[in-house]
Amino acid sequence: MSVMKTSMRNFFAHKGRMALSAIAVMLSVAFVTGTLVFTDTMGTTFDKLFAATSSDVTVSAAGDEPDEMSRTGRPDSLPASLVKDVAAVEGAESAEGAVSSMDVTVVDRDNENMGSSTGAPTIAGNWTRNDLRSMEITSGHAPRGPAQVMVDADTADKHGLKLGDELRTITVGGDITARIVGIASFKVTNPGAAVVFFDTATAQRGLLGATGRYTQVNVTAEAGVSDARLKRNVTSALAALKAEQGAKGARETAYKVRTQQETADANRSDVDEFMNVIKYGMLGFAGIAFLVGVFLIINTFSMLVAQRTREIGLMRAVGSSRGQVNRSVLVEATLLGVLGSLVGVGAGVGLAVGLMKLMSAVGMELSTRDLTVRWTTPAIGMLLGIVVTVLASYLPARRAGKVSPMAALRDAGTPADGRAGLLRGLVGLVLTGAGAFALYLAATADQAKQGSLVLGVGIVLSLIGFVVIGPLLAGGVVRVLSAVLLRAFGPVGRMAERNALRNPRRTGATGAALMIGLALVACLSVVGSSMVTSATAELDKSVGADFIVTAGNGGKPLNPATVEAIEGVDGLAHVTRMKETPAKVTAPDGTSESESLLAAEPTYAEDLRRETVSGDLAAAYGADAMSVGSEFAGKAGLKVGDTLTVAFDGGRTAKLRLAAITSDDTGLDQGAMYTNLTTVERYVPAERLPLDTALLAKADEGGKDEAYAALKTAVAKDPTVQVMDQTDYKEALQDQVGQLLNMVYGLLALAIVVAILGVVNTLALSVVERTREIGLMRAIGLSRRQLRRMIRLESVVIALFGALLGLGLGMGWGATAQRLLALEGLEVLDIPWPTITGVFVGSAFVGLLAALVPAFRAGRMNVLNAIATD
Repeated sequence: MSVMKTSMRNFFAHKGRMALSAIAVMLSVAFVTGTLVFTDTMGTTFDKLFAATSSDVTVSAAGDEPDEMSRTGRPDSLPASLVKDVAAVEGAESAEGAVSSMDVTVVDRDNENMGSSTGAPTIAGNWTRNDLRSMEITSGHAPRGPAQVMVDADTADKHGLKLGDELRTITVGGDITARIVGIASFKVTNPGAAVVFFDTATAQRGLLGATGRYTQVNVTAEAGVSDARLKRNVTSALAALKAEQGAKGARETAYKVRTQQETADANRSDVDEFMNVIKYGMLGFAGIAFLVGVFLIINTFSMLVAQRTREIGLMRAVGSSRGQVNRSVLVEATLLGVLGSLVGVGAGVGLAVGLMKLMSAVGMELSTRDLTVRWTTPAIGMLLGIVVTVLASYLPARRAGKVSPMAALRDAGTPADGRAGLLRGLVGLVLTGAGAFALYLAATADQAKQGSLVLGVGIVLSLIGFVVIGPLLAGGVVRVLSAVLLRAFGPVGRMAERNALRNPRRTGATGAALMIGLALVACLSVVGSSMVTSATAELDKSVGADFIVTAGNGGKPLNPATVEAIEGVDGLAHVTRMKETPAKVTAPDGTSESESLLAAEPTYAEDLRRETVSGDLAAAYGADAMSVGSEFAGKAGLKVGDTLTVAFDGGRTAKLRLAAITSDDTGLDQGAMYTNLTTVERYVPAERLPLDTALLAKADEGGKDEAYAALKTAVAKDPTVQVMDQTDYKEALQDQVGQLLNMVYGLLALAIVVAILGVVNTLALSVVERTREIGLMRAIGLSRRQLRRMIRLESVVIALFGALLGLGLGMGWGATAQRLLALEGLEVLDIPWPTITGVFVGSAFVGLLAALVPAFRAGRMNVLNAIATD
């Protein structure tokens, strides 16, 4: 007998019953494939952009890094004389100086920000020959004077800009107001950056503060000269130049020389972290969907095997071996995996295109011209879909192989697995107990890092334990739910309860699929709510300032003009400036730590009340004094009065007296080291001094509302600056956490959809399995309405069973995670009962939704045909 022939016949004979399992496989594979195609396309887009915008060889200042540019407001620069020196290098066809800065804000005449809303940078610079590699002027001409500017076509289209419109570019050196005289289009896809160009002199004055300086030198190689060879020649010439500078006693300049590929790779590394977060985050949720789909597939094949018990018994009676029966089921699973994965791969490409359109709609441009489908992507999708499906079907296949020839004499569907085995129960209890113990250890951990590892183990063990022990829990939980919800429906409710209890293993597996998604929802809800409540309580306890002023544009510092405007506002008792200054702090015993010292004015001690372990925090703002956190102090054995060696980045080394040790048992400024602004200004040159990261302000007594309005007016010229009182700050924090949770819930929705399909699938196959029973009930007087109600109630109780387990498990995970957050200063546990209750009630509606089609089909059964069913 051909195993393949039998498998094919069974597969296509029950293709309708396999449909929902195939959809689950398809959705999971589509999510994986779509994620890979989407992120690969993003990578291709950035690769093309970076390759097109990079010259053959680029020379820049050695310290020219994005984080440093944002601290000082101006990028490191090179002398213009370097262009001539580099142009004379052997193998160089030409060299050209370029100016570029991302520390700008561009606004139109109505003071609307022209920058991207997706986090892409706003870039200002001069128009060079190198820009022609990636852009072309499609309207007007390049800027020729200080009152002219050229803008990229994508920004112009997005904001309705045209030639003659006025733009104002806000820089650290002041505003540049100019009219648009040109529009340039990218030859490659621009992912969303806003780009403006000035003439060279204007760019130098506005962005660098002086003419005769460039941020980089773009070098073009002669024909036949490789980038690597040109780089070696340029490096040698610069080394000779440094030696000459040293011989003359002049300050030596450090240079960074990169080939086109090296520049592109460096730029790509800056966005790789962002793309990896997206990629692995989405793949993680795809994995959850696969896990939920496993339960659906197990249930499908378990029920199909149970329904075909007599058929399998006959196969065994006529000579089929256990191995042949086992392989027959596995071949069916393979066919299911292949078909579901094939459709899933195609759907995944479509999903990626849809994501690209969505990103384009919110401001991040991705073109289908760059659509990237590597051969590994469909291979991974197919492999995952097939392997997961086959593995999920192994237990039902093994159970099918154990069917004896005598089963041919019994009714099909006799539930040999109606009671969860003793061994399964013991294993489930052990795993659940181990998971609970791991969660206890995590909750009582002294350090968050070690505790988080134990928390992960506890989550995995408790989840597996609940899945294994699910059938045992089904009996008790379903009875309790039925007593509360179903008994009011009389005999129909009792029949729905008995149907749910008929096969605890099936009910447990179906509920477990829903449990996984809802457990994660509950856990994240508890963590998010606790974070917001803890932060709010900490703000109420510690913050004495009435207002906080920030740039609000990706962590960039405040413009000096904004600081001056704030300090000139009437009705303020004081304004506190603060800077984050990179430095290496070394204790007397040699223990060191590279930190950003928080340099502020003395009133910062009033604006943010910090608990001290020893010393007086106000003294830390005295001359050549500072404070450290308790953790560093304990590690280095520090006490008040010790002298610390502080090497300021870009400045001199100072000897500062330790005046206070602050407690690290807080959620605000944990581990911060404080010193006075005047101390930093004494050791760091003005041109290397970071800009203010934020301002704190206190209103005069009784004048808070007036001061708030005056502050808003003072910063109105820069739309990126945010003025917040404590209420605004709390709302902003809540909104940020809420947006993150909504995004996670959206990604978890796939797993929940697959779980719903599992409930539908279980009910549909259960209706088929109970065809004769349904016919008999209809014959003795059960109406169609009662029959449909019975199936709906059964579905509701199964969904609520999964929800109850999931929400309980998730709240346990969330409460444990909050204890770890308490080590970081977030000490308040807050259970969001409205969310938990809403999810639980929503699960009942999910159950009703899942039962619609199975209940409708059951109600349409012909009574006589149903009774005659074998």
